[in-house]
Amino acid sequence: MDALSEVLRVIQLTGAVFLDARLTAPWCLRSEQNDALCAAYLPPSERVVSFHFIIQGDCWAMLADDPAGAIALNAGDIVVVPRGEPHILASARNLEAVPAVALLADKFKAAEGEAMTLTYGGGGEPVQLVCGLLAAQGGLKNPLLAALPRLFKVDMRGAAAGWLESSLRFAAHEAGVTRPGSATVLSKLSELLFVEAVRRYVDLVPENSKGWLGGLRDRFVARALAFMHERPSHPWTVEDLAARSGTSRSVLAQRFTELLDMPPMQYLAQWRLQLAAQQLLAGNQTLVVIAGQVGYDSEAAFSRAFKREFGQPPATWRRNGGRPKPAPAA
Repeated sequence: MDALSEVLRVIQLTGAVFLDARLTAPWCLRSEQNDALCAAYLPPSERVVSFHFIIQGDCWAMLADDPAGAIALNAGDIVVVPRGEPHILASARNLEAVPAVALLADKFKAAEGEAMTLTYGGGGEPVQLVCGLLAAQGGLKNPLLAALPRLFKVDMRGAAAGWLESSLRFAAHEAGVTRPGSATVLSKLSELLFVEAVRRYVDLVPENSKGWLGGLRDRFVARALAFMHERPSHPWTVEDLAARSGTSRSVLAQRFTELLDMPPMQYLAQWRLQLAAQQLLAGNQTLVVIAGQVGYDSEAAFSRAFKREFGQPPATWRRNGGRPKPAPAA
């Protein structure tokens, strides 16, 4: 399995399309994470990803704290906010934003997981958006989510995208009607949308770019990442990884460190601990079993490494449900 597929698997996405919006210019909506809205559509999670797919028309998207970074969106584009940060969608730049949740509050209380509809605006040029959320488990330290930009767009059209375009049209139709099973269909479609958007974004990353995504574009580093993700408990050495990747130890170590800003063995240690953190929350396996599954010879060594990475011993971290240790009262 390639590294991207494995990282996406570990994130354990749960998706939901929550809104079919029919908007007419002028309009400007501010979207941000809302506990009640998330609770109506998603399970509890470490991170919530937002996305908006443009079915019809043109608009702008920007982070609420970075209006200068506004990007233009056209029909067929999807815009993704990987960290679920406050962001603005608008028919034009420099309009005063209205909180979207204020327009939806009465609706999502009765939504019961089904997509809501919103008609709003000044009666000018029309835009149709399908908006969704994804709950990401294991997302806080996940290398993919950490590597993605705070906001990015991808054109979901293309010569090989007939199936995707049909799926998106179907998603828009399902979001606008109430049928048995619609919520489940839209959940799976939203997960598919996110994965395909990420795949297309990775394809756009220039070769020799730094960061985890740049590593996926380097043939030797990508192979080493794939081996580590496929068999994280294996007693890998840089020599082993280099030989299997078709290069020398020195070349792999240099390329890996240049692109990911850490040596291969440090990356492997962090990935093992993230897998362990996920397993601690997923079931009732003992610490010694989990330690062995992620490549540690002893529970003591595993506990020390886990505490260095997460600030708490694994048993405490599990007891707290993966939440950070609360700060002491002043």
